[in-house]
Amino acid sequence: MSELNTVIYIVADIWHQLSENLVFFIWLLPLIFIYELPLMMLVISGVLRFHYINFINIPKESFYQPKVSCIITCYAEGKAVMSTISSLIEQTYDGEIEIIAVVDGAVQNAKTYQAALLSAAACKANNRKVIVLPKWQRGGRVSTLNAGLHIASGEIVINADADTSFDNDMVAQVVPYFEDPNVPALAGALRVRNVKESLFTRMQAIEYLISIQGGKTGLSQWNLINNISGAFGAFRRKFLIQIGGWDTHTAEDLDLTVRIKQYFKRHPNWRIPFATLAIGHTDAPVTLKELVWQRLRWDGDLLFLYFRKHWPAFTPRLLGFSTFVFTLVYGFLQNVLMPFIILIYSIGIVVMYPWQFVMSISIILYCIYFCILLFFYLFVLIALSERLKQDLYLLKWLPIYPFYALFMRMVCVFALLNEIARRSHEESSMAPWWVLKRGRKF
Repeated sequence: MSELNTVIYIVADIWHQLSENLVFFIWLLPLIFIYELPLMMLVISGVLRFHYINFINIPKESFYQPKVSCIITCYAEGKAVMSTISSLIEQTYDGEIEIIAVVDGAVQNAKTYQAALLSAAACKANNRKVIVLPKWQRGGRVSTLNAGLHIASGEIVINADADTSFDNDMVAQVVPYFEDPNVPALAGALRVRNVKESLFTRMQAIEYLISIQGGKTGLSQWNLINNISGAFGAFRRKFLIQIGGWDTHTAEDLDLTVRIKQYFKRHPNWRIPFATLAIGHTDAPVTLKELVWQRLRWDGDLLFLYFRKHWPAFTPRLLGFSTFVFTLVYGFLQNVLMPFIILIYSIGIVVMYPWQFVMSISIILYCIYFCILLFFYLFVLIALSERLKQDLYLLKWLPIYPFYALFMRMVCVFALLNEIARRSHEESSMAPWWVLKRGRKF
C-alpha cells in the first residue's frame, strides 16, 4: 500500500510541476509532442479548411465525365473479388467505367479466376464493362498492375485490391478532382471493413480514422500527401504510362508516389489531393501475427525506398522546397528516427530511475497522449465522419490505443533494423523471388 501511495504522490507532484513550470513540461515530453506539434497544426488547419470548402461553401457542380478504368489486383481472394467487382459495377457515376480484374497466377488461383468470370458474366449494367485478364504464371503485384494498365483505355485509372469494396459514389467523388489539369494523381480514403473481427482490427480502424481520414485530409490541403495507398489510388493514364507505370521490388505505392513528386519542382502548380469522401473498405489483418508481418513489410520498405532506392532524388531541385522539407522531417525523421528515440528514451527512464518514478511518468505520459488522441478522434468525428454511428463504436476502445501505438513503434524499430541487416524488402510477399532477383539491386 505504501508503494501505491508513493506512486500517487509522485503523480500529484508531477502534475503540480506541470502547472507551475513550463520547463518541466518540456523536459517530460522529450521531443515527441514538441516535434509533432507543427504536424498537428497542419492537420487541424487543413481539416478545418476542407470542412469549410465542402460543407459550408456550396461546391460547384461538375459535368466532367471521362472514361474510368478500374484495375483490380487479384491473387488468392476467392469469392471476395465478386464484392469488389459488384461495388464498381454499381457506381452512381454516369460516365463509362471499365473494370479490369487481373488474376495473378490464374492456374493456382482458379477459384479467384472463376469468381471474376462469374462477375463479368453477370454484368448487365449500361456503361459498365468487366474484363477478366488471367496471368497464368505469377509475377507479383507490380506486373499485375502493369498488365492492367497495358489494356486500360480510360482517361483515369483507379487501382484497387481484390479485398477492397467501395461506396457507390466513389468514382463520382474521385473524377471531379481530375478536372484540374494540375492533378496527376489522387489518394483515396480507406476504412477497415472487418472492424469487429478482433481487437487488432478495432485498433487499426482507429488508426485509419485518425491517420488516414483525418491526417491525409489535413495534409492534402497543403499538398503534403506522403503516400497514395496501393489499395486505392487514382491516376491520369497517359501520365502513368509516361513515367513507366509501377516499378518492381516492393512498396509499389510509396515508390510511385515518390516518383510523381520528383516532378513537383518542374511543375510547381501540381498537387496530389486526398478524396476524403471517396471511401474504400478493406480487410485489415485479424491476428497479431498477420499485423506484425504486414508492418514489418511496410516499415522495412519505407527505409529501403527512402535510403536505398530513391535517396538521390531527395533534393529541392526535384521535389520543390516545401515538399523536400516536409519529406525530410516527417518522412525520414518521423518514420525512421522517432521510433529509435522513443525506445532509447524508454530504456533510459527505466534504467536511471526507481520503478515508482517510472510508473508515475508512464501514467502522466499516457494521460497526455490519451487526451490528444481523444481530441483528434472527436475532431475528425465532428468534421469529417460520414458514418457517425460506426465511428462512435470505436470510442470505448480508445483507451487501449496508446498501448497499441507504442507497440507498433517497437515493431517499426525491429523492421528498420531487419531491413538494414538483412535487406528484408527482398523477401516481400508482393512478388515471387524470381521477379525480385531480376530487379536492380540498390
